[in-house]
Amino acid sequence: MQEISSYREAFIAHMNSKVSVKEPENLYEPISYILNLGGKRLRPILVLMATEIFGEDYTKGLDAALAVEVFHNFSLVHDDIMDDAPLRRGKDTVHEKWDLNTGILSGDAMLINAYQLFENYDGSTFKELAKLFTKTAIEVCEGQQYDIDFETRDDVTIPEYLKMIEFKTAVLVGAALQMGAIVANAEDSCKDKIYEFGCLLGLAFQLQDDYLDAFGDPKTFGKQVGGDIIENKKTFLYLKAIENSTKEDAKQLEHLYSLSPKRPENKIETVKTIFENSGASELTRQEIEKYTKKAFECLDHISISEDKKKGLIEFGNILMNRTV
Repeated sequence: MQEISSYREAFIAHMNSKVSVKEPENLYEPISYILNLGGKRLRPILVLMATEIFGEDYTKGLDAALAVEVFHNFSLVHDDIMDDAPLRRGKDTVHEKWDLNTGILSGDAMLINAYQLFENYDGSTFKELAKLFTKTAIEVCEGQQYDIDFETRDDVTIPEYLKMIEFKTAVLVGAALQMGAIVANAEDSCKDKIYEFGCLLGLAFQLQDDYLDAFGDPKTFGKQVGGDIIENKKTFLYLKAIENSTKEDAKQLEHLYSLSPKRPENKIETVKTIFENSGASELTRQEIEKYTKKAFECLDHISISEDKKKGLIEFGNILMNRTV
């Protein structure tokens, strides 16, 4: 297996060779902008890792990796519009830098471009990749709708929340790994298990993201710290705090989450204090560890060498100890 940095460098070089600003400039410049903001490149790296893990030259997975990254960034452009988010990776979001209509149209073009990239694969590989991508894309949209619905509900349960983040985030992580397995023509059982591994790791990743949204360092997190609190998002932290707080704190938390996002005032710090006092912050960290461990257990059922398993475990540990 390559070093993670080698996969990242190869992917970025491939992306730069494929993504360019052409006419009409106002359609394609925002696409280039969002794709070059940086980010962890988690999903494309996983496509390349899985391609090589299952015995194929990782470069064969580059177009599938780019499709996953373009789709992921398309979803971010539209999510930022829906959340009215000012920052993405520490920079202006597309709709802030340009305007709302540009963000919508450039995002639409990105979704179409993602599908186009699968045309570079032949026959059964193309069909299997496209089928998985279609299933995953609609699940991501369903997850986003659940997320929006939860903002105005006061009866969201933890199982409902976990289903939402599974669809919104985890399935794309699972799909990235399964795409690599598809490109490598791995056995069906391996495709299924690597997908399960990815979904569990994706759940841990999103829970970590929720935690960092409240308790991350603004200098390294890259997004507005406390954004979920301002937007009244019923995250795992919030649900656990409601479940474990005193009646007074729970009532105050519910009141704070009824306030308009346009008037955060001292809301963020007050909510974070309740998260900590209720034990929700510690319970969230425990949940992250639980899903990470379950993900690693999936690797016991995949027929690959111990060295390759260690590579996936190393990558998972890096993700769970991140600050961005």
